[in-house]
Amino acid sequence: MTDLVVVGGGKMGEALVGGLLRAGRPAADLTVVEPHEPRRAELQEAFPGLAVVAEPVSAAGAIVAVKPQHVPEVCRSLGELGVGRVLSIAAGVRLATMEAALPAATPVVRAMPNTPALVGAGAAAIAPGTAAGPDDLAWAESILAAVGAVVRVSEAQIDAVTGLSGSGPAYVFLVAEALIDAGVLEGLSRDVASELAVATLRGAGELLATGQAPAELRAAVTSPGGTTAAGLAALESAAVRAAFSAAVSAAAARSRELG
Repeated sequence: MTDLVVVGGGKMGEALVGGLLRAGRPAADLTVVEPHEPRRAELQEAFPGLAVVAEPVSAAGAIVAVKPQHVPEVCRSLGELGVGRVLSIAAGVRLATMEAALPAATPVVRAMPNTPALVGAGAAAIAPGTAAGPDDLAWAESILAAVGAVVRVSEAQIDAVTGLSGSGPAYVFLVAEALIDAGVLEGLSRDVASELAVATLRGAGELLATGQAPAELRAAVTSPGGTTAAGLAALESAAVRAAFSAAVSAAAARSRELG
């Protein structure tokens, strides 16, 4: 019996496998389930020594990384195989739905990761099911920590997490697009504007990661009557804060509808 089976060999499943292997998990401990033969071949080429199979297998624990509509079927299969506990990264699928498809008292943890996990810089939240205890949360946390930061929340907060960090990368990409276009409008070449915008966002993120409050970092860049103050005044007059708040709220509301 394998230690951990990853059901779904898509981008997020691949990211988790890659993160676990980089963190020192032996390939022999992992099995990936991927029904499409060409994708199985790609995964085997990317991760030599990794078992990649077409159907779910028995395991101590499982990661469910399939499309939401396939989750109940996958959970039933895992339950029939006697899988000990389940971590789901499927968007919008409630804990109760998964628990109903699994044997009673199977520990289930629901997670909301985001796409920067693909480069080991993800942000994920986990929420426990009714049978999930501290050990199960620690297990799920150790898996997701291989590709980024992890926080613990209640399931009632998962929709808010979806609106903030789940959808958040798209908001940042939109900011990057806007900065690049603005640089071009001011006379920079698109290549130069792109390089500067990407480096600026990366550097700002690194500064935020030091733990300083965003307001303090913003103030440190802003001289009274200076260029940054003028730019920030334009953003405030355009109600940028309210726009981001509305975006998070809209995404969270849509998450609730889908669930």
